[in-house]
Amino acid sequence: MGRPATKPAELRDGYYIEIRNKNSNSGVKIRRDNSDQMHRAAKEYERSKEVIILGKFKNGKAVKNS
Repeated sequence: MGRPATKPAELRDGYYIEIRNKNSNSGVKIRRDNSDQMHRAAKEYERSKEVIILGKFKNGKAVKNS
């Protein structure tokens, strides 16, 4: 075994949503290639999970919409 990684994983380019169980503090980030696919996935998961839309990421950082 060994020590767990201390550096957070770098996010690939794309659109991200975070899926959590209701009343949970941690979640799973899901990547989609475009905004339309991201919104479809969010709509699908929101029936049973808590969904947070994180938006577009490029070079591991969030891109602000201007």
